[in-house]
Amino acid sequence: MDWKIELVDVPVSDVDRAIAFYRDQAGFTLDHDHRVGEGVRFVQLTPPGSACSIVFGEGISEMAPGSQRGIQVVVADAERARVELLGRGVDASDVDDQPWGRFVRFADPDGNAWALQELPAKPYS
Repeated sequence: MDWKIELVDVPVSDVDRAIAFYRDQAGFTLDHDHRVGEGVRFVQLTPPGSACSIVFGEGISEMAPGSQRGIQVVVADAERARVELLGRGVDASDVDDQPWGRFVRFADPDGNAWALQELPAKPYS
């Protein structure tokens, strides 16, 4: 049986500001923005090419805004991803070269931290 992660909670303080950041600056697709009931707003966005989405809104999370750390996304080219983020006004780190991959880090306006990883070439066995 497969277990697939499909949705990750990203706690934010301002839903509209977070939508603008993730959609307009990070380049995610806005999948849903629904007011489910009084005090409950469900917003789902998906990174380009990802099978896993993020969710935030009102009445969604018990985590403090900005407390999400360690979301890691695999990209084909860390430098290209960095250039795209910078071009959209996202403060992205320099590329960090490690034996286990090349990394670019950024955070949303609340401080939720992201890492983009370009996987190293697989050695032939």
